[in-house]
Amino acid sequence: MSDSAVLQRYVTGRDSRLGMAVEQSETDACDDLGAFGWLRGIRDRAVMLELRRKDGSIVAIGYGWLERVAFDPSEGITLSAAGQKIRIRGRNLNAEVRPSVRLFQGIARHRVPWVSEADRSVGLQAGDRDTVVDSIEW
Repeated sequence: MSDSAVLQRYVTGRDSRLGMAVEQSETDACDDLGAFGWLRGIRDRAVMLELRRKDGSIVAIGYGWLERVAFDPSEGITLSAAGQKIRIRGRNLNAEVRPSVRLFQGIARHRVPWVSEADRSVGLQAGDRDTVVDSIEW
């Protein structure tokens, strides 16, 4: 592939050899760490934070609406958004999952696109150092 074809592919999103749009899978840009997702790119920022309950209900909040994010080891993570309080409770919510990857810090830096409650069985099987989200309350 020539340099101009590579440039055209990334600027326009089209591959000139195929004459069609090149799709990027959202899952390719995000690591699934069990309790939450983490954007891979150094400069990547999520537009919204998706909160997924185990009963199937989902709420997405624009990161621009977050006024405050607080972590208290006994209470969990509290998000203040547009006058509402959202609580994420669980264990190891500020523990390092991988080098420089922590749920609380990721939310504060807009690197977390989703957070998901764990089933009871997942919570029981998780290791002592794993991040587990027991409940999300809004």
